[in-house]
Amino acid sequence: MNNYLLYEIGIEEMPSRFVESTMTQLKDNLAGALNEKRVSFERIDTFATPRRVVLVVNGLAGKQSDYKEEIKGPSKKIAIAEDGSLTKAALGFMRGKNLEEKDIYFKEIDGTEYLFAILKEEGIDTKSVLLEVLPSIVKSVVFPKSMRWGGKNIRFVRPIRWLMALMNDEIVPVDLEGIIASNITVGHRFLGKKRIEINSIEDYYKKLKENYVILDQSERKSIITEQIHKVAESINGIVDIDEELLDEVTYIVEYPTAFYGEFDKEYIELPKEVVKTPMKAHQRYFPVVNEAGDLLPNFIAVRNGNEYMIENVKKGNEKVLEARLADALFFFKEDTKNNLEYYRTKLDSVVFQEKLGTLLDKSNRIHELAKKVPVDFGISSEYLERAAFLCKADLVTNMVFEFDELQGYMGMEYSKLDGESEIVSNAIFEHYLPRFSGDIVPESMEGSMLSIIDKMDTIAGFFAIGIQPTGSADPFALRRQCLGILTILLKNNIEVDIAKLAGLALDGYTNIEFDREKVVNDIVDFFTDRTSNMFKDMGMRYDVIDAVLSIDEKNVLDLYTRAEAINRWIDRESLTDMLVAFNRVSTLAQKAENIEINESLLVEESEKNLFNSFKEVDNDIKELMEEKEYTKSLDRFASLKSNIDAFFDSVMVMDDNIDIRNNRLSLLKLIYNSMLLICDLSKIVYK
Repeated sequence: MNNYLLYEIGIEEMPSRFVESTMTQLKDNLAGALNEKRVSFERIDTFATPRRVVLVVNGLAGKQSDYKEEIKGPSKKIAIAEDGSLTKAALGFMRGKNLEEKDIYFKEIDGTEYLFAILKEEGIDTKSVLLEVLPSIVKSVVFPKSMRWGGKNIRFVRPIRWLMALMNDEIVPVDLEGIIASNITVGHRFLGKKRIEINSIEDYYKKLKENYVILDQSERKSIITEQIHKVAESINGIVDIDEELLDEVTYIVEYPTAFYGEFDKEYIELPKEVVKTPMKAHQRYFPVVNEAGDLLPNFIAVRNGNEYMIENVKKGNEKVLEARLADALFFFKEDTKNNLEYYRTKLDSVVFQEKLGTLLDKSNRIHELAKKVPVDFGISSEYLERAAFLCKADLVTNMVFEFDELQGYMGMEYSKLDGESEIVSNAIFEHYLPRFSGDIVPESMEGSMLSIIDKMDTIAGFFAIGIQPTGSADPFALRRQCLGILTILLKNNIEVDIAKLAGLALDGYTNIEFDREKVVNDIVDFFTDRTSNMFKDMGMRYDVIDAVLSIDEKNVLDLYTRAEAINRWIDRESLTDMLVAFNRVSTLAQKAENIEINESLLVEESEKNLFNSFKEVDNDIKELMEEKEYTKSLDRFASLKSNIDAFFDSVMVMDDNIDIRNNRLSLLKLIYNSMLLICDLSKIVYK
């Protein structure tokens, strides 16, 4: 099975942010289609440049595997009429499977005869399968934004200009809405040939390199990395590599050539991120620093081409960056003519949300909420309130208006110039963190709490006006805000009652009518769902998550600590027997009317023993829970198993005497309630 498939989809320059997803979807679509069509293969490799996505299937079978399946129809009693003819049910079964009478037979199963048939299908050659599969996998790719062109029905991220498909050096003439695959590809847009005939897969790799196309993205990334380090060394600097930027540059060039540029030293006096942001976010340049991490008046860019006329390219890039840095310097000088308190008053000119008021309204709510939240774990209430007062002010500065990536950062820099405490300045920057999944979290407790307050204010406001995420729709990124809060709570070991915090945040919305209790409950449910998803992503068992989230605890850090302990604790051989016993307790406990125990009604030795041992265990568990010793609490609770088993072996819980019956149910209810102090073990799945 040494067959191969080479499939190239030629595209107008594709935005780099879509490349990885496109490769993944095409690979998954092809693998799924081949498996469905019973065409085996060893592996699929994917490659991409801005102008092409390539799939290479290795070890491809030459034909489909043959298909054979025994299928079951109606019983003989239903399939055969009294006169021995086939009934409508039998005929319908045969018609649906394209069978004739000679194809069917009867077979007995558990004393009843059923109609059966063998479905067979001989595999066809793989090339014929590919003619059907290859167009469909392209049409199945989904993009956030896509295009139609030339009157075609197909949608893709950019217009498809050519297809190339070879199986074992032979053309597979795939037809994609009139775009017919051939053995012709193209080289680099400016340096390569416009028409390159390919005769084999080895020929393909060789000729692309000859025509200035480095097909393998991993190879391009390695080349870029090596080049930018060498260029930085040549000017006695160190390249500041941002992995996200490196990936982006990898997907916007087919033949990389790195070079350095220069800019005026006066711009180095600007805050570092003010210089780096235009470089990275707008021009795709890599900053250069010295050994101390200070910026140098240089940048490194990567050209999509060779070194021809590289000096002209360098000068052009320098002019573009010079203009952006000149703007940044002007904005900085203008902004620093006033302090942050001045800009805070300007927030009333910007609407946060139509029903939720302006940014000044939001700023006021954050400030008031900062005064109300319980402050401990080393937080300075004075610094927290001051940071909350100023944290949104930079949104109306010239710098942030032009470079919105700098929100929070400019607030930090401007507050330092205003003479604010470093704690306040850092908290202003940190209150936007984390900005996305995997982003850094605030380091300071003031920044952590301010971030939590800001995000909860947003969530509370939108829930109060009836705007909640539904399905995949979340236009105001409330899920991200929620995940940000949860991440901060876990990473920085902060204990917060979500219900209480949500209630405090809702108190700030005095101009909106809403059912406060319902909205708080909705927010708690929202956080519970996100907590569950986050714990699953951390590798915790779903039943452990259910067991923990079923209890009346709203502190996310505490829930995580419990879930982690339980996730470890249940990995033991005796778990099944233990859970069987506790599930019997929880099932009967639901029938109890109260938890009052009349010791005079404990008539059997086993129930007396269970009650006495429970009292000791319950006291120990309460003490252990105070110390958050969840594993020890579980071990202590598990010690009741032998007494529970003895109880059920010797006692009829549902005794005819109603008083004895209720007393025994109350005992089981007490044990169940003690278990719920830790988690609901009845949610744990056992084999």
